[in-house]
Amino acid sequence: MDQKFHIHLVSDSTGETLHAMANAALAQFDDVDVMVHPYALVRAEAQLSRALDHIAIMPGMVFFTLANQGLRDRLMARCRDIEVRCIDVLEGPVTALRQFLGQAETHKVGRQHEVDARYLDRIEALNFSIAHDDGQSLDSIDGAEVILTGASRTSKTPTCVYLAIRGIRAANVPLVPGMPAPPQLLAARRPLIVGLWVSPDRLVQVRRNRLTSMGENRHSDYVEPDAVRAEIAATRQLFENQDWPTIDVSRRSIEETAAAVMNLLAERKEANA
Repeated sequence: MDQKFHIHLVSDSTGETLHAMANAALAQFDDVDVMVHPYALVRAEAQLSRALDHIAIMPGMVFFTLANQGLRDRLMARCRDIEVRCIDVLEGPVTALRQFLGQAETHKVGRQHEVDARYLDRIEALNFSIAHDDGQSLDSIDGAEVILTGASRTSKTPTCVYLAIRGIRAANVPLVPGMPAPPQLLAARRPLIVGLWVSPDRLVQVRRNRLTSMGENRHSDYVEPDAVRAEIAATRQLFENQDWPTIDVSRRSIEETAAAVMNLLAERKEANA
């Protein structure tokens, strides 16, 4: 019988940092049976006690982010008693920053989630991206930091949303076969315009899956291989003519595409500095 592993994530905040870390690390391992147990907003002895009871019943490995020194000490002591490995995922970065900055940390709980200027910037960016999704509000598109353009189903919208969560004002404009690109897109000078494209075979597959999920079985140029090849060739020719940087998203995740866009944006800012 295969072994089941238990990983416990103990956080005094929302647990997003721990989840991201655990998911990234676990993605490196195949064919393992892992059960993840999250414990969020652990800020009092009673909450920690419940987490420790579960850990004792299902021992495995514990990752934690706790600012309260008393709770940290109790968690680590209990894990030593039951011989469970316990790791503070922020200890290394915080220690390095303490030494680098020459300043002690505040141990304030949930500080990364405070409503500050950066948080409000992200909300504003998200509202902007929603208002400028799928070619909407073209007259104000020059207010974007990034414009993503390309054929239908090239992950423009989800990438814009991801960028907005990072505080980047992103808009997207679809390119429709047989129709010229919107003049507002061609005239935009302030934003970084990035062309997204997909291999024709991959795009046909994605579009067919989309139609199937919507209960449609119609046959049209939307999923006809030769038409899709011509459509992608036309979009790539436009990108080249306009000297826009391009990203092949055929096998990229949304996160990878967004990271590539942010790299292009950083390079552009450095070049203009």
